[in-house]
Amino acid sequence: MIEETAGGFSPRRLSTPKYPLFNMPSSEEYSFRPADFSGVTSLLPIPNLVMFPHVMHPVHVSEPRHQTLLNDVLGDNRLITLAVLAPGWETDYHERPTLRPYACLGKVVVSRQLEDGTHDLLVVGLERVRLLGEVAPRKAYREATAMIREDVYPPNQVEQNGMLKRELLEQWSSLFPQRPQARNHLAQLFNSSLSLGTITDVLGYLLELRLSDKEALLAEVNVHRRVEMLLAHLADTTREGGCGTPTFLEFPPGFSSN
Repeated sequence: MIEETAGGFSPRRLSTPKYPLFNMPSSEEYSFRPADFSGVTSLLPIPNLVMFPHVMHPVHVSEPRHQTLLNDVLGDNRLITLAVLAPGWETDYHERPTLRPYACLGKVVVSRQLEDGTHDLLVVGLERVRLLGEVAPRKAYREATAMIREDVYPPNQVEQNGMLKRELLEQWSSLFPQRPQARNHLAQLFNSSLSLGTITDVLGYLLELRLSDKEALLAEVNVHRRVEMLLAHLADTTREGGCGTPTFLEFPPGFSSN
């Protein structure tokens, strides 16, 4: 069984490497223009990770079919889609088990081959995508047609963006009275120049939620609705029978395996 012990961080934080075995890339490595996306993407299915845009995650690639995938994307545009396997994947994992319709298009920014021939990667999330249908098998790995789904903000809501941002910060900060370091990290995130949509993605990735809840956040392109969803999850922690304090994934994150 694959175990997931993960955390996340914005690409802006990569000036101080967290993985000394890697040569961290320059900011140009994160460049991507949706207009350049062909509409066909290589798939790396992972059963217990919902990847989000604006965060980076380590992935360990060991299966031969995914080694082939890696060789192909590294020789091309380095784009790869981390897809979520639907429940019941265990009985059909080595074939073509069902995938969740929403996924994250990412870019391999670092690849390191290990002595056993497997690879450790760092993948940065670029865009939400909806998988429209799989391409007829032509390679060892899976491919699909996909549509990029960019963030949507309600019109004339600049002031509302600020109010929602402050409400998120206030509610999250109130849940960390004994954890000043966590509060400081959150304050730095909210005081940065990152957009509200980016902040919701980073928080949604870092917060330990059920896989289905993370999938719902990934599927939602309306940024204000994502904020409302996060606020609802935080409110659940304060109700009787809730978890009390939000739990964050560890940082640096552990590797997810295919």
